[in-house]
Amino acid sequence: MTPIESPASPLAGRCIALPETRELEVFAGLLERRGARVWRCPLVAIKDAPDPAPVLHWLHAFIAGGCDDLVLLTGEGLRRLDGCLQHHAPQHRTAFRERLALTRLIARGPKPGRVLRDWGMKAQHVADPATTPGLIALLQQLDAQQPLRGRRIGVQRYGTEPNRPLSDALTALGAREQPVAPYIYADAADQQAVQALIAALAAGTVDAIAFTSMAQVDRLYRVAEDHDQMPLLQAGLARTQVAAVGPVVADALRARGAQVDVMPGQSWYLKPLTQALADGLQGLSAAP
Repeated sequence: MTPIESPASPLAGRCIALPETRELEVFAGLLERRGARVWRCPLVAIKDAPDPAPVLHWLHAFIAGGCDDLVLLTGEGLRRLDGCLQHHAPQHRTAFRERLALTRLIARGPKPGRVLRDWGMKAQHVADPATTPGLIALLQQLDAQQPLRGRRIGVQRYGTEPNRPLSDALTALGAREQPVAPYIYADAADQQAVQALIAALAAGTVDAIAFTSMAQVDRLYRVAEDHDQMPLLQAGLARTQVAAVGPVVADALRARGAQVDVMPGQSWYLKPLTQALADGLQGLSAAP
């Protein structure tokens, strides 16, 4: 039995579904220590790009000074770039980090900063809010200070998503986008497991579901569409506390018509999300 931190914990006995993959056990542990019952249903897996050649080509160009600026959309992507070199060209890892230190780094929110701090670096500019519109607004501000026209801007993509609004904004500013996609999202839980989760949401046996990436949202809705479970999913999410780790995930849920009940105020990590879940469920219990 997992010990409960406090008999008054608002998470005690609550069933919380986790679509998380990479940090599933870390997240589950944070909740279980507060007495929650965790439904583990990883919806996607994060994998290296199946063909490392384009990633290595981009890395070699970057190391050679091919980018004036680098836009980092995720911390995972930065780790995967370094990992690609570790697996395929370890002799260039030091040069990669040295070039990073010489490049103007522009981050979409705080997550890339955690990786950079481990390497003794930090992004010079961080978008707030940590969304594509927030990033575009930051780039426009930078352009007003020093035109981006003609600058070679590397863009570390979120999975393989091209992010058309960002690309269009860079084109409008006259910048030369140089994208790289170091990882992909793949299905994790089998179809039957996802269908069972949807049925449980609709039946009201899940108190909350916590999303930590857009890919999780996409997979859940895709399975519902493929198996004619969309009405069940919509009804299930409407009766369940829906949590998002940050505004990007929240926007993905709202775009699908789901209501987001829980989101950390500023720090978009697992610990603040755990506390936000506790606060949200406590408020739900106290409601008349």
